[in-house]
Amino acid sequence: MSNMILSVNGISKTYAISKKQQRIEKTKKGQRGSVAKTITAVDNVSFEAYRGEIFGLLGPNGAGKTTTLRIMSTLIKANSGDVVIDGSSVTNDSKDVRRKIGFLTSELKLEEFFTPNYLFDFFTNLYGLKIEDRAEYKKFIFERFGIDKFAEVKVANMSTGMKQKTSLAISLVHDPNIIIFDEPTNGLDVLTARVVTDFLQELRQHGKCIIVSTHIFSLVERLCDRVGVIIGGKMVMCDTLANITAEKSMEDVFFDLYKESVGEIE
Repeated sequence: MSNMILSVNGISKTYAISKKQQRIEKTKKGQRGSVAKTITAVDNVSFEAYRGEIFGLLGPNGAGKTTTLRIMSTLIKANSGDVVIDGSSVTNDSKDVRRKIGFLTSELKLEEFFTPNYLFDFFTNLYGLKIEDRAEYKKFIFERFGIDKFAEVKVANMSTGMKQKTSLAISLVHDPNIIIFDEPTNGLDVLTARVVTDFLQELRQHGKCIIVSTHIFSLVERLCDRVGVIIGGKMVMCDTLANITAEKSMEDVFFDLYKESVGEIE
C-alpha cells in the first residue's frame, strides 16, 4: 500500500517495580535468588497502518496493548523507538500528533456535572474550531449516536452506554484522520456495542485509519483488515486478517501463538 499514515518503529517501555511488589515476588520464590526491579511492558514493537483500514491489536490482558496505544497517543513516552503519525513524531512533535488523532479509552471519565452539549463545545474550543464549523458536525454526530435527545442531560444522569457514546463523540470533535480505540466495546450492552462497531466501519469507508485494541476474537474477525498479535509485550504476528485466518479461526491461531510464546495455558 502507498497510503501509510502511521508507523510504529521499535517502541519499548519499561516500568520500575515497587519495593512492595519486589518483596511479594521474592516471597513467591521462597526467598531464593534475586527478583527483577523492572518490568518490560512493550518490547520492540513495530507495525504500520494505512488510510481506509481498521488495524486490530489483539492480545490478552497485560500483553502491552494499552501501553502501546498510550505511547502512540503521547500520553506516555517510550524508553526507545518512535511513532510517526501522518508525518509527525510522538517524540518530537507531540502537539501535532494530538491534533491529528482521536483517542478513546474506557478509562476516560467525563465530568459528571456537565452536559454533552457543553463538553462538545468545550473541546471544540480547545481545538480552535470555528462555531459555524462545529455546529453542523455536532448535529451529525449527536443524531448518529442518539445523543441529541440527551444533549442537556448531565453526564451523571446518563446510562453507561450513553456516556460511552458521548465520550466517542467528544474524541472525534476535530474529525481526525487517525482514530485510536482501547477496547471500544468494553462494558457496553450489545446494542450500544453494535452502534459503535457500525460507526467504526463507516469511518473506514470515509478513509479514516482506525486502531483498535481488543482481546475479543469475534470483534477482530468482524472489523479488522489487518491484525497484530501482541503477547508478553512482543509483536508475535502481524498480517492481513485474510492471511492469518486462511486455514484456522483467529482464536485457534492466537492460542497456537500463545503456546509458542508462553507455553501451555494454565
